[in-house]
Amino acid sequence: MYCDKARVILKSGKGGDGHVSFRREKYVTNGGPDGGDGGKGGDVILRVDKGLNTLIDFRNVRKYAAGNGENGGKKNCRGKDGDDIVLKVPEGTVVRDAESGKVIIDMSGDCMEYVILKGGRGGQGNQHYATSTMQAPKYAQPGQPSLEIETIFELKVASDVGLVGFPNAGKSSLLSACTNARPKVAGYQFTTLRPNLGVVDLGGEQFVISDIPGLIEGASDGLGLGFEFLRHVERCKVLLFVVDTVGTEGRDPLEDLSILENELSRYDATLLERPRMIAANKSDLFESYENAQENLKALKDKYEPMGIKVYPISAATGDGIPELLRAVNELVRSLPAETKVFEQEYDPAESLKYAEDPFTVYFDDEEYEYVIEGPRIEKMLGYTNLDSEKGFAFFQRFLKDNGMLDMLEELGIKDGDTVRLYGHSFEYYK
Repeated sequence: MYCDKARVILKSGKGGDGHVSFRREKYVTNGGPDGGDGGKGGDVILRVDKGLNTLIDFRNVRKYAAGNGENGGKKNCRGKDGDDIVLKVPEGTVVRDAESGKVIIDMSGDCMEYVILKGGRGGQGNQHYATSTMQAPKYAQPGQPSLEIETIFELKVASDVGLVGFPNAGKSSLLSACTNARPKVAGYQFTTLRPNLGVVDLGGEQFVISDIPGLIEGASDGLGLGFEFLRHVERCKVLLFVVDTVGTEGRDPLEDLSILENELSRYDATLLERPRMIAANKSDLFESYENAQENLKALKDKYEPMGIKVYPISAATGDGIPELLRAVNELVRSLPAETKVFEQEYDPAESLKYAEDPFTVYFDDEEYEYVIEGPRIEKMLGYTNLDSEKGFAFFQRFLKDNGMLDMLEELGIKDGDTVRLYGHSFEYYK
């Protein structure tokens, strides 16, 4: 099975919590704080593997998580960093945010490795909070939480030339005739279910050509496997349309080209701004079909005045192929060398930040108290000794730095009013 699209959930590692402890040794009467720092959480890293050409592995395993950092320990022991997780992807993989559809990173061009999610920073142990006036801090910093995002991986094949045409127009046969690629060829719909790449060698000059799986009318609306196929056209510098000039299946080559152009335009209007050429295939059968020469003339009359050259060829016998390839090579050489790379539209580091634990601030009408609650408050209370004057001052700074005091004032709190936090009640004074 070929797979060029997958939905993947990625999660970085949580930072380890800082530790609260004090030096306790014989003959050391007043040991200072010796709580160690938490370890850093693991990163999620994407890395290009040029030996891969499918995303099938991401269909089998849908969620990937880096390791969490270990908590700090006593005696200034720092927690171990969490293990990074490295995901190998084929070159040309575009990663999007599943919710917005925006591009996070395009693993193409110079981008061979990318840290898509960074692990949480480890929290500091209580040794960092000792001062001349507070020599025994009974609190430490929790580790930064992890980041999690649902993504879409899309493989967009990069090539110089893309063969575009209806099923059985002869694209795979043409690819076989001019390269060492050996795609499966047969006379039924969707013979090609994956893009095949080949290298054309013209005595020292080379270009890459890809056989884009056959399109059908309605592909831009997702009919058949339209979306799965059309995305591979996006990276092609030159589009080479292959048509059955003699209409062996009762098709009209002019009508076929019109349908193909319409499907490409509806998918991405800029595709028809790419340089184009037409391979009028099956020239070996021209003498057997009365309308063949008329069809060839009609193609040239319509497209060559537009600057789109038409080349009669036979993928079966090789007639006309050398002339076509020389013209294609000349066109490719005249174009910029860089591959189209999709620009970043969404940065998880900026958009997600570190998803801090939520909290709420509200007024309890029944108890006539202001309430602050939520996981962030509960976690901080677990690291802070409110019975200590210094610990309480530390907690007050935490409330101020996180905007909770401002929120209380917006609710209309006044001096002397009661604030409740998980079983603790305080009188508010500004």
